[in-house]
Amino acid sequence: MVKRVFSKRLFLFICFLFAIPAVFGNTIGATSLRSPDIELLLFLLFGMILLGIAFSHKNAFYFSVFGALTILVFKEWMDPGFHLLEHIFGHNSIIDQLTKKELRQGEWPILLNLFGLLLGFAILAKIFEESGFPDRIPFFLPTDWKGPFLLLVIIFVMSTFLDNIAAALVGGAIALVVFRKKVHIGYIAAIVAASNAGGAGSVVGDTTTTMMWIDGVNAFNVLHAFIASAIALLFFAWFASRQQNKFQPIIKPQIKEAIQIKWMNIIVVIFILIGAILSNILYDMPALGVWIALILGMAFTKIPFSEIKHSLKGTVFLLGLIFSASMMPVNDLPQASWSTALFLGGVSAFFDNIPLTKICLEQGHYDWGMLAYAVGFGGSMVWFGSSAGVAITNKFHEARNMKLWIKSAWHVAVAYIVGFLMLYWLMGWRPADNKEHKVVNCPVIDCPFATNHE
Repeated sequence: MVKRVFSKRLFLFICFLFAIPAVFGNTIGATSLRSPDIELLLFLLFGMILLGIAFSHKNAFYFSVFGALTILVFKEWMDPGFHLLEHIFGHNSIIDQLTKKELRQGEWPILLNLFGLLLGFAILAKIFEESGFPDRIPFFLPTDWKGPFLLLVIIFVMSTFLDNIAAALVGGAIALVVFRKKVHIGYIAAIVAASNAGGAGSVVGDTTTTMMWIDGVNAFNVLHAFIASAIALLFFAWFASRQQNKFQPIIKPQIKEAIQIKWMNIIVVIFILIGAILSNILYDMPALGVWIALILGMAFTKIPFSEIKHSLKGTVFLLGLIFSASMMPVNDLPQASWSTALFLGGVSAFFDNIPLTKICLEQGHYDWGMLAYAVGFGGSMVWFGSSAGVAITNKFHEARNMKLWIKSAWHVAVAYIVGFLMLYWLMGWRPADNKEHKVVNCPVIDCPFATNHE
């Protein structure tokens, strides 16, 4: 009965969302979205979608999909300058180049890449899980709180050279085995945080840092993000490992020899990861390498393509949120500063960090390491704030509860602040031009506890 009533409420809410464009379309007409009132209404629509996801996690998929459709209808109706095909595919034809029209890439590379990565890495995690290797992990991990702590460190290290989605899924697969499928929500959040933190200082470890690299940011200008990431890791891992050890400690199997490792599965996993890295460097499309490796891997081992149906819903959910965020009228940000970067980290927990990073690259003169940490790690504070979080909740459905996530993973939010402020205290604000690779010596004058940083 309760489920039936709530379904009616969900239906009425969706009807209300679709009614908003119709009402305002008749009263305002084809007003440009440059109007502050229309921009405010768009953000209100997006905020309602996020609230629906936050307080009704069981219906998060429907809020994301129907919310994206609502915003799309609104944009088509109210913004004469908006064209769906151009928004998706961009305009970079030969005619545009000859007429010197401003080129636009479009959203399709990001959407297609994430779609391929989320599904491909879900299959990779299953191959790794079936290899038997995770069953061997307990023999090498301490049985007290230091075992979960060491596992988070391993995930952090993996994410420095893998995509954070892959690191989170591999770590989640290991956690399912070593903790006998009893994983605390606070520890699930810590797995996501460790994968996001590890990728923050590496241009091949996260989509946002890869975007910076492609746009001209020197890879060395991102490295100091590891300072904040390492400090944050030590903080949240200390608390999360104790949460998990109290909830369910590591249980080692009785007979070590009984565990058989399928080495061909391990080879295919390595092959997939190498394909992702090479395809990312050569074509800026790591998903391409993942799927080529999966298809070739069929000749050596059984590929569990059935995992697609388990991950498809979560993948569409994330793509719906990203597509909604891409249609928001965010054309500029406050002046680049340490406080803006700190703020963007909090925003990235709700507003996808990919369009935020794109805007920051267009604006320029950020401390790219500090920004990479902020938008990368900041998404860990909410389960749908990062692609790694969405991917891992396909395995841990109980973690799709914003209230429980925030309550259980409070240490992740505190770790974000601690890591950020320690980085600023140690390094100061070091803005760099993302086009010329030149570090700008800028004296730090707006930090309440700063000394004479340059």
